[in-house]
Amino acid sequence: MRTCLRVVLYLGVILGGPSEAATTFQIPDSALPVPLVLVAYGDTRFTAASETAASSPTARRALVAKIAAENPAALFINGDLTFHGFAADYEVYRAETQVWRDKHLRVYPALGNHELSACLESICLDRWWSAFPELRGLRWYSVAVGSKLIGIALDSDTSLLPGSAQRNWLERQITSLDPQVQVVLIVMHHPPVAALQTVKFADHNARPNEQALAAYLQTAAAHSAARFVVSAGHIHNYERLSQDGVTYLVSGGGGATPYELDRTAADLYQNTDFPNYHYVRFELLGKTFSGEMIRLQDYAARRPSHWLPKDRFEISLQP
Repeated sequence: MRTCLRVVLYLGVILGGPSEAATTFQIPDSALPVPLVLVAYGDTRFTAASETAASSPTARRALVAKIAAENPAALFINGDLTFHGFAADYEVYRAETQVWRDKHLRVYPALGNHELSACLESICLDRWWSAFPELRGLRWYSVAVGSKLIGIALDSDTSLLPGSAQRNWLERQITSLDPQVQVVLIVMHHPPVAALQTVKFADHNARPNEQALAAYLQTAAAHSAARFVVSAGHIHNYERLSQDGVTYLVSGGGGATPYELDRTAADLYQNTDFPNYHYVRFELLGKTFSGEMIRLQDYAARRPSHWLPKDRFEISLQP
């Protein structure tokens, strides 16, 4: 991450998140450009280049380079950063994303299931924290990206049900929002809302854990002047849905094996292009928060470099 002020208010690995309502990290407005540009994407599955079934090293590297060229003020990763959570996977992550550190990008990841899939949880978490030492002891956290936007990284491997430690922390974050905050961007791995699948990848439909979060956000959005956007992964494709005043995105096109979907009427993105290796570019300017899905068009090329905006949406903000 680039230099930012961290507020050390957490209980370590016992609860996994900060204990107070203050944001975990703070980036002052003076350190941010205008317009404010952010990027979110996930399901990269960094792993050995010889593993081409679980993740495309070509698409993965093209996305890393393109995101670096965007030079976002903050980069949020929706989980499944690595394929197995092996030490070797993190070595690949470090090698392939060196350009991010060269450009001093602020990187804020959320935990996915693959970070914890092939080792003892304590070992897996230690490897994740070693890759992101600023997060050590935390499984969920928040970052104030200036005074108008709060990013919240949740851990969908841990309970989000009412009364849980993570849920209580989240509710404190939301109820204590500064009146200046216009956008709350929540990043997580398992999607709270997605197009219901009955044939393909039905096992990736929204689970009760995340559905409980969506029920809470319905109430939160109705009582807040801020606008809520949720960017999740797990489904290796792109979707955009709107429910109860909240924009829900599935951005799982970071390199992992693409998943072909049946697009329902609820999905506001109806393009049939496949696969959708992509990232989402957000821009906050004035009274508008916009998002664009940027798709890698020539993903099968030896050195892919052709990108197109394939979806765009705008959210009007209160002054």
